[in-house]
Amino acid sequence: MIVGQAPGAKVHASGVPWDDASGDHLIAWLGIDRPAFEDPRLFAIVPMGFCWPGRKPGGDMPPRPECAPTWHERILAELPRLELVLLVGQYAHARYLGTRARGTLGETVRRFADYLPSQVPLPHPSWRSKLWMKKNPWFEAELLPVLRARVRAILARPLGG
Repeated sequence: MIVGQAPGAKVHASGVPWDDASGDHLIAWLGIDRPAFEDPRLFAIVPMGFCWPGRKPGGDMPPRPECAPTWHERILAELPRLELVLLVGQYAHARYLGTRARGTLGETVRRFADYLPSQVPLPHPSWRSKLWMKKNPWFEAELLPVLRARVRAILARPLGG
């Protein structure tokens, strides 16, 4: 399951989750192709907000606060075989890690091994993440190989098995 923030304006207009540059970055981080990513038998995509929350100076507004409390438990009840939850961005970290999250997003992501094998905290794969990755080379060197190996292992299993 991929727990993201909320759709941006482009994704909201297309109706296709992660149908933007952020989605391309996330797919590359996972080491898969778009058809696998868009296969609902393989990935459940559950945003913290289900609609574009609008713009504010400097970017999009945060996800609407009523969405996750209203829908996530119902959705999780329909996904009994979850093996891995990717927590993309600070809102997903806050909801799913709670007090286990570190002081900053970067610290939480840096301690990714603390949350394995069932969860992996990630930064949001927006254009800003490229700058963040330059400042944090361990992300590409340490976290991405572990993430890709975990995803490959799960996807190698027969569906329904």
